[in-house]
Amino acid sequence: MSKLLSHWQYGCRVALCALLPGCSFMRTSGHPPLQTVSHVDLPRYMGHWRVIAEIPYFGERDDVDSIESYALLPDGTIYNWFTARKGSFSGPTTKVTAHAYVLNKQTNAEWRVKFLGGLLGAPYLIIDLDPNYQWTVVGHPTRNFGWIMAREKTMPDATYEAILKRLAKQGYDISRFQKVPELPTEMPAH
Repeated sequence: MSKLLSHWQYGCRVALCALLPGCSFMRTSGHPPLQTVSHVDLPRYMGHWRVIAEIPYFGERDDVDSIESYALLPDGTIYNWFTARKGSFSGPTTKVTAHAYVLNKQTNAEWRVKFLGGLLGAPYLIIDLDPNYQWTVVGHPTRNFGWIMAREKTMPDATYEAILKRLAKQGYDISRFQKVPELPTEMPAH
């Protein structure tokens, strides 16, 4: 019951934020549009990604051991689920599910993620991607949201710093990114 309530509370907070005038979902940054990667091989992109760093917002604040997961469905849409623990590694596990739709079929780098049964949608832009699909960066047009993710629970410092430099060139305030503590356990199979 508490898991269901947390999904409902999360959905209500996201919906309320999206509907309020001036909310950070709606603000534009004054920067040129984010540049996505030139191509994403969707089957290679699917699976589990550890959230290495993010610009935390109310729904993810205090999350640890965060994993973003994707599965390509037969109709070409993407089932998306996010799991994390709240507050500590022994905290309650939360799970949020969504469906994504590829908007730009030439690059596969621009998606729309739909929450609450499709009532609410958010842009999902793949703006940086390792050629071997070992890490990725997801951005939002407002630059108020961003995620650095990897297949492993850690990322070499040099890789992380290089990603931050590229994010800064795209107009992100990189000081807003915070690393997400990861539990030292194996990733789920993908």
